[in-house]
Amino acid sequence: MSQSHQPDSSNSDVEDLTPSSSAVDHSPLSLQVPTSPTAKSLGGETLRSRAESFNSTAETTRSRANSFNSKAETARSRSNSLLTTVRSRFEGDDWTTEEALRPDKNNEKDFEVENSPFAFSPGQLNKTLNPKSLAAYKALGGIYGLEYGLQTDLVAGLSVDETTLPGKVSFEEATSPTRSQKPLEARRIIAQDVIVTDRQVQGQFHDRKRVFNDNRLPAKKAVSIWQLFWNAYNDRVLLILTAAAVISLALGIYEAVGQPPQEGEGPSVDWVEGLAIMVAIIIVVLVTGLNDYRREKQFTALNAKKDDRQVKAIRSGKSVMISVFDVMVGDILHLESGDAIPADGILVSGHGVRCDESSATGESDAMKKTAGSEAWQRILEGSATSKLDPFIISGSKVLEGVGTYLVTSVGVNSSFGKIMMGLQTENEETPLQAKLSRMANWIGALGTSAAGLLFFVLLFRFFAGLPDSTETPARKGQIFLDILIVAITIIVVAVPEGLPVAVTLALSFATKRMFKENNLVRHLRACETMGNATTICSDKTGTLTQNRMTVVAGLLGTQVNFARDTDMNDEEKAVLTLASAFGKLSPVTRNLLLQSVAINSTAFEGEEDGKATYLGSKTETALLTMAKEFLGMGPVAEERAGVEVVQLFPFDSDRKCMGVVIRLASGSYRLLVKGAAEIMLAHATQELSDISGVSLDTAVLSETASMRVSANIEDFATQSLRTIALLYRDFPVWPPVEVQTLEEDRSMAVFEDVFDDLVFLGVVGIQDPLRDGVAHSVKRCQDAGIVVRMVTGDNLTTASAIAIQCGIKTEKGLVMEGPKFRQLSDEDMDSMLPKLQVLARSSPDDKRILVSRLKHLGETVAVTGDGTNDGPALKMADVGFSMGIAGTEVAKEASAIILMDDNFSSIVKAVMWGRSVNDAVSKFLQFQLTVNITAVVLAFVSAVSSPDMHSVLSAVQLLWVNLIMDTFAALALATDAPTEKILDRKPTPKRAPLITTNMWKMIIGQAIYQLIVTFVLYFAGYNILGYNEQCSAEDLTQRYQTECGYLTGLAFETCQIEHCTEALNTQLNTMVFNTFVWMQIFNEFNNRRLDNKFNIFENVLKNQFFIGINCIMVGGQVMIIFVGGKAFQITRIDGPQWAVCILCALPCLLWAVLLRCIPDKYAATVFGFVARLWLAGARPTIRVLALLFRPVGRGWRQLSRHVFAPTRRFSSRTAGKIWKRKAVEEEEPRSKGAAAATADVEAGDSSERAQLASLTAPPQQAPPPITLTTAT
Repeated sequence: MSQSHQPDSSNSDVEDLTPSSSAVDHSPLSLQVPTSPTAKSLGGETLRSRAESFNSTAETTRSRANSFNSKAETARSRSNSLLTTVRSRFEGDDWTTEEALRPDKNNEKDFEVENSPFAFSPGQLNKTLNPKSLAAYKALGGIYGLEYGLQTDLVAGLSVDETTLPGKVSFEEATSPTRSQKPLEARRIIAQDVIVTDRQVQGQFHDRKRVFNDNRLPAKKAVSIWQLFWNAYNDRVLLILTAAAVISLALGIYEAVGQPPQEGEGPSVDWVEGLAIMVAIIIVVLVTGLNDYRREKQFTALNAKKDDRQVKAIRSGKSVMISVFDVMVGDILHLESGDAIPADGILVSGHGVRCDESSATGESDAMKKTAGSEAWQRILEGSATSKLDPFIISGSKVLEGVGTYLVTSVGVNSSFGKIMMGLQTENEETPLQAKLSRMANWIGALGTSAAGLLFFVLLFRFFAGLPDSTETPARKGQIFLDILIVAITIIVVAVPEGLPVAVTLALSFATKRMFKENNLVRHLRACETMGNATTICSDKTGTLTQNRMTVVAGLLGTQVNFARDTDMNDEEKAVLTLASAFGKLSPVTRNLLLQSVAINSTAFEGEEDGKATYLGSKTETALLTMAKEFLGMGPVAEERAGVEVVQLFPFDSDRKCMGVVIRLASGSYRLLVKGAAEIMLAHATQELSDISGVSLDTAVLSETASMRVSANIEDFATQSLRTIALLYRDFPVWPPVEVQTLEEDRSMAVFEDVFDDLVFLGVVGIQDPLRDGVAHSVKRCQDAGIVVRMVTGDNLTTASAIAIQCGIKTEKGLVMEGPKFRQLSDEDMDSMLPKLQVLARSSPDDKRILVSRLKHLGETVAVTGDGTNDGPALKMADVGFSMGIAGTEVAKEASAIILMDDNFSSIVKAVMWGRSVNDAVSKFLQFQLTVNITAVVLAFVSAVSSPDMHSVLSAVQLLWVNLIMDTFAALALATDAPTEKILDRKPTPKRAPLITTNMWKMIIGQAIYQLIVTFVLYFAGYNILGYNEQCSAEDLTQRYQTECGYLTGLAFETCQIEHCTEALNTQLNTMVFNTFVWMQIFNEFNNRRLDNKFNIFENVLKNQFFIGINCIMVGGQVMIIFVGGKAFQITRIDGPQWAVCILCALPCLLWAVLLRCIPDKYAATVFGFVARLWLAGARPTIRVLALLFRPVGRGWRQLSRHVFAPTRRFSSRTAGKIWKRKAVEEEEPRSKGAAAATADVEAGDSSERAQLASLTAPPQQAPPPITLTTAT
């Protein structure tokens, strides 16, 4: 659709955006405010501080009617008044227009735009809001200058076919006061039967994006994979291990090269261990970095989805839903109560628009907005006041009213965008991550203590053997390093740094899958919290029901009953069909009913999935559909265009109704009200005497008629119908005499004063069927120990009927109305809450009180909400669910999870995934602690008992075990998808320990089994396997000579018995290592279950991650045994030896079965007794160790401060410089390419622009200055 004007062309390729003196009035902008004898300069304040700006009676009582209808009595009539003119006392409003648009030093680039087809630059548009400035608004030509300069249309919006703009609009043309301006009400109404598709035009809005950008904020600079590698490596323990490995490698090379080998031995190969440790460190860093990189990518994608939402825009004259990222400068957007404003702009038109700008400006008062055309008219008249505020600020929220506004700044140029650019934060840490971090520190401290004890024990043995040692100095240094490396490696294994990583992986996996199941997680903590929810307070409409409203029954006047379906007809009541009932209406009654439905509504025509439909509240769309089908209603825009709306009363959840005042052709006024039927009936005192009459004759609403209407409402409610009543009242003048008016606008009446003595027009029953599967989902929640409560605004009867259908209401359940609920004392409320199942006729404040009391009772509360007033309850709840379809932006912002389909069944999915996250962490914790205990104890005991002070698990072997624990197991155990069976248990209490009795039973039991097996192999395996016989002098077989040669590098002839013994010991140690790793692999299957059931293979084939990770671990272990050699200090083993390893490891599966057969209560008793004994003996030991190691701790801190910290800072600075230089080098080719592409496009357009003739602007005349007048 074409725009309403074509811009003038220009011969210049570069737009001069500096305002010309001939086009712009340079007179000071003044405001009309009353003088006060004590008035002081407010030079530091802005228009945002309207609450503090001269709140005198003379100003507040000034009405809009006076300013428009009594122009002759304005401040310009100085001869008959005691008014004097003074300059404005507000920052920015006493500037000349040239000063108002002067660039600031830090944003001069925003004022420089090349080849712009628009009259204004982003910087000039921002001057209206930096701070709010009527002077800048005047300099830009007001609302009409912005419309012309931005090449848009205030009614039709942008064209969906716009790509590049062929002509230019100069600053002088846009701000010319002599240019003809067509008022909004005089413009052509756009045909509403035109379907505007949401198709993407190639190159759509190219010029707008190039000049003003789109409504996206630049993504937080992603951490490069190299930075993630560095972060993974920048661990104190790994750095110390690296230093030890380097020294070990240097000494090994020195021994191999600089020291001659002893007689009968080959060259030293001790350097292999240092090299192997370094390779193992590199592998650990690579795997950890890649894991973190994958996690960052997933959360970046989820954050992008989290920030996206749909907004209502007008394009090519049609209301459409577009992504908030697609909002452009020049767009016309709808405003409704509850909307979060996505971009800066100027109000085009509206009724009673008030905004909460506290989040954007810090202003706590609700800011009343003035239409841009009215503000411009007042500027031209010289009667502008400080209360004129046509400015719409991004990031603020619409509290009430409806309207449209023109977008002037988007993305990084908008007010909210500039704030958010400085507030981009890192991913939040969830409570579970914090708990596990503390546990990891505690476990790490125990492991470090064990490593320290081992180090000093071995060190004392080393010092004690020095006098009798015949080793070379290099060999002695190597022995010392081996002791240090073993101790450090035990620390690496003992510190469970994989615990927080496991939570992150589980959350990442769960949130991604939850999004596919219509749950958009905005806060990660909600995911884990939802798994332990004990109660859900759910809305009815759209959550439990389908939110597909249809009028199925009703009452016209108090006599005519109608119903849509034959099964609802009642011959005794003479129920008519809808067509027959509405056919009885006279033209005047039909017109009245049509006004009540079409005018008193915020819904509008639009499209969904390419089909014309009504957008807005489902109740209102049902009424509009009824009016279209049976009242002959045409396009809604045309119905509303011929009616003058005087005042609008937006829907209020407390009074359960909405209203509108229109001016009739006769000059009188009519108030139209619709809302909850039982409440409306209480305010009706009259009724239409004859719906077929030629005039609207009314009669007193008798008690009999009122009871008949009330009975119909009750009957509709028992059929689960939502009942909406329609009322009206005529007034000769507006506002009526002797009613209160709004303080800020005396032409507006207070609703409560006119909401009485109304005429009853009729009532309709709207059906909203239950969603499929809701009853089953409610039953699953109840089986899972979750109490489901319904909180609705419907009346008691309707709410009870729906609750019974859903399965929420039981025989012993309690149903209560909101007004009674809120009157209860805290004690009475707490006593009845366990029985409360339905809260009817509730307000948002009732929901907030309900959530507060439930949390006070220790419940974990989930709440659903869709309205603006639901925000406090959503914020207060442990988990707030907002509606992705019907929810307002305020509700979405307050919530933790957005239900993309508004379906209760999706909440059940969230519960399942929340429990899955908690289970995944528990599984990993159980697995990790088992490995930690076994590895640390095995390494400690074997090192202390070994004559050469070597652990049976070498440093490289322990690093491989650490890789299995911290990365592979986390990936495998964190990716089990939940099943329905996860709902068969009760929620976990808030204060429940991380490690349950059943987990301790499995951890301790498996650790005992693994230690027994490995100790038996290590200490008795030599005899059990008959190795003592195979290394006798007379039975030195060829095979073991070969093994000896492989191990030591000796020739066959020189391989003696001691060499054979060494080879067999290496084989035995290899078997211990191999058995230990295989026990961890089998135990990983055990940890797939946290209960006492036996089927550990349930759904294992559905988890491809688990299967893949285990294949990697098995393949890696087999490869290590066959080719690890000297690096891992192992040797190949044959088939029988492999069989021994597997057969020793496999019974851990059977052992787990036996452990599960032990009742948890018996295990808890045993553990409690052992814990008391351990504490009794450990406390004195801990005190002694603390006393002994305190000097060591001080020395370590000094070493860290003076050695490690400077080294780390130097490395970080060096690495940062390298990455920064690399980023600059990569950016230059991209920027050059982008500039070249832009130049090509602009060069192609310049030839077209040159062909357009430049139109001469008419003589320009500046508007009169706004006069600031004060009473003397």
